Parts: sequence; C-alpha cells; structure tokens
Amino acid sequence: MVKFYESSFNYEYPFPAVTLAYFLRYPNPYAKHVLSTDVIDRHFDANSQRLYTTRLHLKRSKLPPAVLKLLPKGIIGSSSDTGQSYILEKSVVDVKEGWMTTETKNLEWTGVLSVIEKQSYRRPFQDNELGRLGGGSLEIGNLGTTEVTTSTTFVSRFGQGGLRAARRKTETDSTAQGMTAPDENPPTKGFLSSWSTSSLQRTIEAIGMRRTREALLKSKDGMNVVLGRLRSGGLVEVLEGMRRDREAMYGSDGPWKRT
Repeated sequence: MVKFYESSFNYEYPFPAVTLAYFLRYPNPYAKHVLSTDVIDRHFDANSQRLYTTRLHLKRSKLPPAVLKLLPKGIIGSSSDTGQSYILEKSVVDVKEGWMTTETKNLEWTGVLSVIEKQSYRRPFQDNELGRLGGGSLEIGNLGTTEVTTSTTFVSRFGQGGLRAARRKTETDSTAQGMTAPDENPPTKGFLSSWSTSSLQRTIEAIGMRRTREALLKSKDGMNVVLGRLRSGGLVEVLEGMRRDREAMYGSDGPWKRT
C-alpha cells in the first residue's frame, strides 16, 4: 500500500539564506528529538556547479502509540519505546540557478512503515534576475522569498513477508499433491489474511500521514527560528543559538551523558 502527501509554502527570506539555514537547522527549539547530525559525504561538481551532500541524523524516536497497538508483541518486544532511529538525508544545491532538492528517509522500522520525504526549494522566477550573477546575496535584509514544495510517500509492507511465505507454501503443497479436485472448495484463509493485512497497512500509513503534517509545521517553525537568527546576528548568532539550544535540551554535556 502507498499513500502520498503534498504541501507548498514560502519562506519570506531569500534563497541563499534558506539553503544555509537548512544545513544549520539542528538543533533548534522545535527539534528537541534530534541528537546528532553527521556529514558522511559532500562534494562539489565543478562542471555542474552543484553541491552534493549526504548526512545522517540520529533522532530520539519511537513508533506512534496508535501504531504500536496494532503490532504483535513479537515485533515490538517487551517495551513500546524503540529508542533511537537514523534518518538518511541527501541534498543537491544549485545556487547559481536558484534551487535545492532534498530527500530524507527512515532507516529503522522500514518493514512497518517507510517514509520518504522529498522537498524542492526554489528561488521565484521574478527573483532570478537579482541572483543570476552570483546566486543571490546572503544579506537577509534583501527582498526575496523561497518557494518550498514537499512530497511525502508512505509505504507499509507490514505482513507482506508472511503472506509471501504462506503463498509459497500453498504453491508447494499444491505441486506435491497434484491438481485440486474440481468440486473442492477453494480456501478462503489466504484472501481473508490479505484483506486484513491491507487494512492494517492502510491504517499505519494514515497514522504516518497525520504525524507528518504535524512534523512539517514544526520543521517550518524551526527553520524560521534559524532564519530569524541569521537576520538578527548573522552566522555568529546562529552558532550561538545552536549552543544555547543544545545546553537547554541536554545540559552542558550535550546529548551524551558522561559515565
């Protein structure tokens, strides 16, 4: 089963500032669950003039309680708290042309629900003349907006492994025993199991969609905090704000407690 969710909005800041804020958005007061961010690959393509970055975010995370209630104890274990999870993020920035694309996806619990979020950040067409020579200015006071389009795909494969195994077993048994007698009623268990699994998948995807809507609002609020800091004090204020947020969330030792 697959579900999609799309949304569009604008940041009232120029494109170069928004792309910088994107890479400096953690930590912020609206992302207290983010423990760390690591760059695992980054390179600049001289021919295309584009920056390619791959990052790994470690987040304090757990499955929604509504999803946990739907899963067998054998899957979730003895505790409903799943601890931490990794999010893989890939991005491409073309400052000269004025666009950035990003893709994030979860690396944990993919058998229950995979969430793939793609975002497109773009300088509006009317602003291209201002930035065509150097990709725009980092001066936050300059007029300019950035258009953002978000597309999220939800895919739940929960139960499909069991259905495939049962189907293979049925096919093997049929081969060994020969053709079924014409007057023999076909089994209905496979159909009912498939219907039940599909219903469960749809429910999990719907819950994921609701949570994504809430997360997008918090993500936008967090970006606006970083952009506001850029406007008021530049990069120095952003870095100082990150330090304050980290201490407020985790104390002076950060997210990792000393032993």
